[in-house]
Amino acid sequence: MQVTQQVMQLAADGGGIGSITDGITPSWDVFGEIGTKAKIIVGVVMAGAILFLLGSAIIGAVHIRVGNQQHNTMETKKGQTMVASSLLGLFAVASMSTLFGIVYGFGI
Repeated sequence: MQVTQQVMQLAADGGGIGSITDGITPSWDVFGEIGTKAKIIVGVVMAGAILFLLGSAIIGAVHIRVGNQQHNTMETKKGQTMVASSLLGLFAVASMSTLFGIVYGFGI
């Protein structure tokens, strides 16, 4: 029990809000030479796309809920399509820097 407590304390000592929010920012790897303003712009565009896709998923969930309440299968299907496509797009945007790095690596 004491060892677990020490490990948790060691993990918490170096942590902070930056360790949580840094997981969202892309790792620049081979694109690290672009300017700071360009990195900020790319980060803002990615954050905007993520917020848009999350909002679209929420609207899709509302369509599913309304369709189920009204026994309207078309509305439910529309909601399912919106949620699925939003989550797929969210995954693609979140892994964009990794995909670019892989494509760049294959090009070299």
